[in-house]
Amino acid sequence: MLRMSTLFLRTLREDPADAEVPSHKLLVRAGYVRRIAPGIWSWLPLGYLVYRNIERVVREEMNAAGFQEVHFPALLPREPYEKTHRWEDYGDNLFRLQDRKKADYLLGPTHEEMFTLMVKGEYSSYKDLPLCIYHIQIKYRDEARPRAGILRAREFVMKDSYSFDVTDEGLEKSYQRHRDAYISTFDRLGLSYEIVSAMAGAMGGSKSEEFLAPCTTGEDTYVKCKSCGMAANVEAIVTRTVDEVDASDVPAAHVEDTPDTPTIASLVEISNARPELRRSDRDWTAADTLKNVVVMQVAVDGTRTPLVIGLPGDREVDLKRVEAGIHPFEIEAFEEEDFKKYPALVKGYIGPEVLGEKSASGIRYVVDPRVVKGTRWITGANKRGNHVYDLVAGRDFGWDGVIEAAEVRQGDGCSECGEEVTIARGIEIGHIFQLGRKYAEALDLKVLDENGELVTVTMGSYGIGVSRAVATVAEQSHDEKGLIWPREIAPADIHIIATGKDDEPFNVAERFATELEAAGVRVLFDDRRGVSVGVKFNDSELIGVPSIAVVGKGLNDGVIELRDRKSGEQTLVPIADFVSTVVGLCK
Repeated sequence: MLRMSTLFLRTLREDPADAEVPSHKLLVRAGYVRRIAPGIWSWLPLGYLVYRNIERVVREEMNAAGFQEVHFPALLPREPYEKTHRWEDYGDNLFRLQDRKKADYLLGPTHEEMFTLMVKGEYSSYKDLPLCIYHIQIKYRDEARPRAGILRAREFVMKDSYSFDVTDEGLEKSYQRHRDAYISTFDRLGLSYEIVSAMAGAMGGSKSEEFLAPCTTGEDTYVKCKSCGMAANVEAIVTRTVDEVDASDVPAAHVEDTPDTPTIASLVEISNARPELRRSDRDWTAADTLKNVVVMQVAVDGTRTPLVIGLPGDREVDLKRVEAGIHPFEIEAFEEEDFKKYPALVKGYIGPEVLGEKSASGIRYVVDPRVVKGTRWITGANKRGNHVYDLVAGRDFGWDGVIEAAEVRQGDGCSECGEEVTIARGIEIGHIFQLGRKYAEALDLKVLDENGELVTVTMGSYGIGVSRAVATVAEQSHDEKGLIWPREIAPADIHIIATGKDDEPFNVAERFATELEAAGVRVLFDDRRGVSVGVKFNDSELIGVPSIAVVGKGLNDGVIELRDRKSGEQTLVPIADFVSTVVGLCK
């Protein structure tokens, strides 16, 4: 039994000054977690109970699916990660350290290499497979901007599991088994979620899906089509194919003086206002301007090279989509000093004619999929105060590649069916990958097949953010008063409040708490003397246990007040029926 009089707990009335999202505010105020350093958190008793309940649910569902639990250390040697190139590819996100003998180690951000080597050391035949093993372990990533409390931390807990199969068909079956297990897990946790197509990123591999919990404060943006059901992370969304255009009647490109056009809106305005610049068929729009955005791409060894991205002027560049498209390169801003090093780039007036790896500048030029042969543009003329008109893609300029770089907008056409899509935000709670043979090849994981031939094993990787799930449930289950935990993971089943100054309510509440605990009900008992009813009520609503019982004035009428934390519904239960009623609720 948890007693408020002795529970290691202090609730706060004010939100933390640095808190921006509800889960951060409420988990701190309700005494579940405390900040130690940026991105590093400690768990207090109530918070650790919720965390352990979530871990229990995850473990039960993994075991029910037939997966076996193992355990690895968090401190790992450098060598396996060098073989898969992730010692370098992870960049600054990796915590690297040396022991007293100057040997290199890392704090594990993920454990593909370790699982691969474990199986390599134990199995050698196709008869040993398929195999699915998992562990629940602390992970470490040196987040540049840890934020949102435990949602984006440097130390966190994940369940990661791995499948090992001889064939691609076997991998597909293992993938589906994990997918089904994740659905069962998140259903039990009481989470609302969407399954969306995703990018594999640093993990590598082919097929990849994310489980996203819809939330306005989520860091992931995803796209959904209500018509055909397509759902994808914005980084994985594919632009609907644009047909090539017949540009045989478009005049030759011509450079025009366009002073006082600092914005695309002003450029469009002057282009439609001056007769010599107008189109004969319709007005120019922002979508007819070719915006060339320059960024600096950074290789894993720190080498910096410029990259110019061409896209319609009515769209903004989505840097997360760019990074997904050029991985393992990362993106940095192109600074004023960088322009001095690359005089071919005239700030604000960059035109595609001077770009491309085969051009004199040698600067790589990639375009949005909407830039196809025959499309007609207004763009920079590589000279201040000048723009070029009627510049035709494929006729007047080329490009080195096509990249999904433009922002995805509400109402864009679905790549599958063409109907309008909607945009939403969510929190990533799970991610499943078909890794294929990337890690098995790098670490030489092979088995003998039924013909006695050595074949490379194919793998899958599957992760659930266990500690993150605590915050995600809090984001989805709260109101203006506090947290509202689903019973499966709440720190207790019932919060019993004894009120008044007399002994009787406390004695009756004590008896009920003892009987309920004996019946297997988890009890949080507010037995504090000298604390006002208002403070006790506020604490109960902030803490968020699913059922609240008030033992006080109702004793005179032979009833106990029972409240549902989620609905707010209040029921007066006869004293004789109270224990059986609560036990029934918990079952």
